[in-house]
Amino acid sequence: MKSTPNGSDNISTGLLLQSGMIRQVMAWVYTYTTLWLQVLKNIENIVREEMNNYACFETLMPSLSPKDIWEKTGRWDTIDVFFHIPVTNDKEYWLNSTHEEIITPLLWEFIQSYKDLPVCAYQIQNKFRNEKRAKSWLLRGREFIMKDAYSFHSSDEEFKEYYEGMKKVYLKIFERLGLASDTYIAQADGGTFTDKYSHEFQVKLAIGEDFLFLDNMSKECFNKEVTPSMIPVLNISDEKLLERQDMYAPWIIGVEALAKTLWVPAHKSTKTMLFETNDEKFIVASVRGDYDINTLKLQKIIGCKSISLASEEKVREITWAEIGYAGIINLPVWIELYIDDSITWLTNFETGTNKTGYHSINVNFWKDVPVPEKFYDFKEAKKWDKNPKTGEIYEVFKASEVGNIFPLETKFSDVLWVRYLDENNQEKIPLMGCYGIGVSRLMGVIAEYCMDEKGIAWPENIAPADYYIVVLGENNLEKALWLGKKLESEWKKVILDDRMGKKVGFWQKMGDAELLGIKNIVIFSDKTKDTEKWYETKIRGEK
Repeated sequence: MKSTPNGSDNISTGLLLQSGMIRQVMAWVYTYTTLWLQVLKNIENIVREEMNNYACFETLMPSLSPKDIWEKTGRWDTIDVFFHIPVTNDKEYWLNSTHEEIITPLLWEFIQSYKDLPVCAYQIQNKFRNEKRAKSWLLRGREFIMKDAYSFHSSDEEFKEYYEGMKKVYLKIFERLGLASDTYIAQADGGTFTDKYSHEFQVKLAIGEDFLFLDNMSKECFNKEVTPSMIPVLNISDEKLLERQDMYAPWIIGVEALAKTLWVPAHKSTKTMLFETNDEKFIVASVRGDYDINTLKLQKIIGCKSISLASEEKVREITWAEIGYAGIINLPVWIELYIDDSITWLTNFETGTNKTGYHSINVNFWKDVPVPEKFYDFKEAKKWDKNPKTGEIYEVFKASEVGNIFPLETKFSDVLWVRYLDENNQEKIPLMGCYGIGVSRLMGVIAEYCMDEKGIAWPENIAPADYYIVVLGENNLEKALWLGKKLESEWKKVILDDRMGKKVGFWQKMGDAELLGIKNIVIFSDKTKDTEKWYETKIRGEK
């Protein structure tokens, strides 16, 4: 075994490199060697079996696709992580990271009537994503292996039933992979496909990239990006309402700096920003100073496709002030103001004056600012926040996404002109769903989840081998070979360590068996000759 190469950012990747299971070709692109490939195939087989049991049929679509089909759906110029291929013979192509544009025309040929629905096709294939700064090694790379499935339906009721069934399929897959106890179905953003939630399958993991918020009462689980939140303690106070004061604090920008300068605690300050929507409308949003604005939640509230921070020029044009002095007072009457419910009960709080260099303190609703018709929840959830529905404090932990499912509605079937005839012979557009599992990402998650101080303790059903045979002394090789062949005749996978020499002794071989994560270890040596079977056995992890 080779020593761990430099540069791995988590322990499991280092173990995989050390064991020779993977080798890095370039940043975040890997070669899978024989043993790692065996783990991959074992995982793929479990995924394939459960998908087939749900009456999905397997296909294999190309990695390369032409420009024109992506222009039809409007995604050629809107997805910036695709690998574009230089012009060849006056045509442009890209390497696929998803296949909605490919599967939809394919299924169109086979869907004629409502009797042909529901139908679901899937594939297990290499995908490509031009991540500008890929990270977490195997968990997020530029080339990865994915199982992606696409379903077509004649009604919303049919789709919902199928969608819920797919949740069970995924949970069964993760149960067979030994992840069931720490796998959560988290509600997530539906993106440009739907106004509804999508669902992610997340494994609780210390190095995970996502934060999950779990309500242990209702069992609802949310990705941080969509978590509804209520502040843990309402700031109801009997303190005397003070007179508002405009304080001159030039170039003091940011909550922490303001808190120190104005002697105002962060939870009594406000953070106000000016945004522009995709339809060129400008809005102002304000949240309590110790929170951040969640733009996804705000976007849903406004009802627009996208929002972005307004430019410095627009801020000056609308507020007559430089960036950093925006607030909820002295705003133009025509601009829409959204105030987060974290500010609802504040008294004597701080806000910008929309006047360069000035902030106001001792601001109060009714007295200094009209009470808005409605307060909203667009703050980014934090630890100790509560679920507004139940009042339960969330449990917060890091997790790594291994799968997702989401409604596509008619986004692709409509524009790519898929139609079917219903019971009344009327032409209808089928609804679609999409279901993904990052197979290679899942391998990295399992490696991190199952590692110990000696290596990676693979679940038996996906381990690279069933038995690791340690041979000490050439005189014991014949018996070891006999046992290895016997086990293989019983459809067991065997690694036979027949390395000889002083430099590769008992402890080296046993250490390598532990490193590779093989559960059943068999030892042939001169000390075992007198035993009934000429060998002894050891279970990995046991003394």
